[in-house]
Amino acid sequence: MSDPVAELVEAEGLPRDYAEVVEQHWKPLVTRIARFPARRAPLVVGINGAQGSGKSTLCKFLEVLLARRQIRAITLSLDDLYLTKAERRKLAEDVHPLFDTRGVPGTHAIAMGLGIFENVLAGRAFDLPRFDKGADDRAASGERITGPVNVLLLEGWCVGAKPQDAAALAEPVNELERDEDPDGIWRSLVNHWLAEDYARLFDQIDLLVMLKVENFDAVRRNRALQEDKLRAADPDASAVMDEAALERFLAHYERLTLHMLEEMPSRADVVIEIGPDQRPVG
Repeated sequence: MSDPVAELVEAEGLPRDYAEVVEQHWKPLVTRIARFPARRAPLVVGINGAQGSGKSTLCKFLEVLLARRQIRAITLSLDDLYLTKAERRKLAEDVHPLFDTRGVPGTHAIAMGLGIFENVLAGRAFDLPRFDKGADDRAASGERITGPVNVLLLEGWCVGAKPQDAAALAEPVNELERDEDPDGIWRSLVNHWLAEDYARLFDQIDLLVMLKVENFDAVRRNRALQEDKLRAADPDASAVMDEAALERFLAHYERLTLHMLEEMPSRADVVIEIGPDQRPVG
C-alpha cells in the first residue's frame, strides 16, 4: 500500500528524515485541528509565517494527514489573492508608487477571498485562484473545487495580523520607507486596510497557527532559497529577482513582519518555532 506522507516527502524534495518532523510536529497539530470545536463548518485554520517559513509545505502535509481521518481540507493561499499586475500598476499610479509591489495589505483582492469563504460555507462549486510568482501575475485559470469541505486552511505571511498603533508608523524601519515613503502615506494606508478589509477576512479564522522564525535575517535567508527554487524551475521566468531586487522586495515586508514577531505569539492558538534549517525547533 502506498504511503501518501512518504510520497509527499519525495515530491517536495525533502530529506527522508523529514518524516520525523511529520511525526513530532504535524501529526499532533492535525489532532488539535481534528478535535477543535468549530463554530460552524468548515473549520478555518489560519497559518501565519514569514516568507520561507514553510507554510505551503505544512499545508500540503495537513491536507494529506487530515484526509487519513476522513477530513477534507483545502488550502487558500493569501498569495493567490494578489491583485493582477495591471491592477497593482493602477493602484500605484492612483494611490502610491509602492503599491506596485505585491505583498502588503492593499495588494490583495480581499473581496475575492470573502467570496471563496461564502462558497465554501454554502457548499457551492468554485475556482481557487492561483498566482504565478514567476510572471508576477495571476494565473489564467485556477483549481476547481467541488463537494463539501471540512477544513479551510488560510495561509499567508500576514494572515491574522493586527494593525499597529498610529504612533508606531512615524519612524521608518528601513531605507525604502525613509526614501520612498517620507510622509508615511503608504504605510498608513497599509495599516488602514489591515484594520478594515483584512480584519473581515481574518475574523473568519477559528484556529490561528504561527510558524515563528527567529528574526528578519532568517526571512532574508529563507526567501533567497525560495528565489533559487523559482530560478531552477524556470530560468526564463521574467520576475525572478537578483540579490538587490530581492532586498528591495523584502523591505516592503519588514515593518509588518517585525510587528507580528513581537505581538502575535501571545495571542496565536499555536506557536511553532522555526529554526535556521526551516524545521520546527524542539
